[in-house]
Amino acid sequence: MNLNELKDAVQTETNLEKALPIILKKLESGTLRITSPKGLGADCGIKPMTNLKDWVVHDWVKKSVQLIIKHREVQERFIDTPYLKDRPQSGRLGYFDKLDPRQDITHARIVPPANVREGSFIGKGVVVMPAFTNIGCYVGEGTMVDSWVTVGSCSQIGTLVHLSAGVGVGGVLEPLNAKPVMIGDHAFIGMNSSIVEGLIIESHAVLAAHTCLTASTPIYDVTEKEIKEYRGYVPSKAVVIPGTRKKETPAGEISIQCAYIIAYRSEKHDDKLKLNEILRDYGASM
Repeated sequence: MNLNELKDAVQTETNLEKALPIILKKLESGTLRITSPKGLGADCGIKPMTNLKDWVVHDWVKKSVQLIIKHREVQERFIDTPYLKDRPQSGRLGYFDKLDPRQDITHARIVPPANVREGSFIGKGVVVMPAFTNIGCYVGEGTMVDSWVTVGSCSQIGTLVHLSAGVGVGGVLEPLNAKPVMIGDHAFIGMNSSIVEGLIIESHAVLAAHTCLTASTPIYDVTEKEIKEYRGYVPSKAVVIPGTRKKETPAGEISIQCAYIIAYRSEKHDDKLKLNEILRDYGASM
């Protein structure tokens, strides 16, 4: 089936038995994507993840992910490791789910008990520590997915990104036209950070540890005299730390969550030690 035939099958919910397995394999190969640069189709393939504000959502591909889950039955599934055959005392990892773990990845390092779910694209040289990647997600070449990271459904992660331990990248399946979380090439996301609700992190940006961003979280650029405010978007090369701001309530003044852009990366800041120094000046770390 060609792209138009797949799209028609999903939109009309006909011939799904044939269409959905093909879509699943195309998602896994990276030849079909939830998002793409404006003017390019869902079959644009692997592209640099930059200028993410201009990317568009292919809602029929998101709908296909929903249909795959809808039409699968829950059953017992297993992660098989050949060497366990000679070590029966180690047991066998099994669980009940609608989707199988991918066990066909030879171009990346998947560290048990990581679960790379069907429909996940994992680029060449990616390292997935004991973590979870969900259906429809895209993880670009050379990216580090550290321990206990969750890469949510349909989220798009660029090349050479570092997702530190405990990072949560939210999935966005509904509404169909909503953008997923997108993280551009060479970004660094500090440990235990949370990025949800279709937030866009542009290329080379740095988030300090414990930075939690939603679509409504105010992000204040304090690098100049005039404060700029962003919501749902972190500019390229921005260095972001978590913070609070004052808000008046009937009960008095309270502090609520926000984030601050305290610097922008340059060649002299790209060294990890220098980035750490900048963050520590503000009581933050990577």
